[in-house]
Amino acid sequence: MEPLGRGERPGMTGPRWRLVGDGARTGASNMALDAGLLDGVASGTAPPTVRFYGWSPPCLSLGRHQPAGAVDLRFCRREGIDVVRRPTGGRAVLHHLEVTYAVVAPVDGTVLPAAVQGAYRRIAGALVDGLRVLGVEAELAGESGNGPLPRPTEAIPCFRIPAGGEIVVRGRKLVGSAVRIRGGAVLQHGSILLDWDGRLQAGALGLADDSALRPHVTTVAAELGDVPESGTIVRLLAGALERELGVELVLGPLTGAELRTAERRKAEFRVAMEAVAG
Repeated sequence: MEPLGRGERPGMTGPRWRLVGDGARTGASNMALDAGLLDGVASGTAPPTVRFYGWSPPCLSLGRHQPAGAVDLRFCRREGIDVVRRPTGGRAVLHHLEVTYAVVAPVDGTVLPAAVQGAYRRIAGALVDGLRVLGVEAELAGESGNGPLPRPTEAIPCFRIPAGGEIVVRGRKLVGSAVRIRGGAVLQHGSILLDWDGRLQAGALGLADDSALRPHVTTVAAELGDVPESGTIVRLLAGALERELGVELVLGPLTGAELRTAERRKAEFRVAMEAVAG
């Protein structure tokens, strides 16, 4: 991911949050970092943080309570796809050809409300603004979504059905996100689809093809005819978060302590596939 080229700017007001433009990491590293940031913000040892990042190799993430039997672990192992469990809820997401964001901040009414849905919608609304500046006609799905959500044990990915407050374009899901509030802080992270690999998306869920998935999702490439550079997308989204949340995002790195803690915690989030036949 390109450097964001942002820093302290004259005239900015509002609470200062850290902006991290991270590179591509393994699934376990990404989840350990997001979980560690939630712990740090909740305890007051880390500043409110917005992190943009990628994945290498592609990774299938399961919701915190979703059983591994809901996905095809053999396919994932054969294709070199990481499998991890998120610290947040929801259903399976294949992280590939996307920009991922994480917002970690207090829910004390200063910027984000304490209610989980209120915090969720406030962050999602800011991202909608950024996507519209990019040229994507994004909007929030209605509160009722498109029907009842499936049980997390079902082999249906996060992108299959938009819930109320999620980001869609003409009813088709563009951003899959999940949230957790703990200790007075929120972690909301999500996948902004840049493009689509139907073979991997279907295979990871044990489906013969993506015909049951593709009509329900869209991508930046499908909406714009091309994919802008990831650095451009991140800058526009970061600017929208500043405007809509009334915060100042100051570019800063993850600390050595945060990286060391994430390294120690990676095993918490890996889904074991050693016993799965190739």
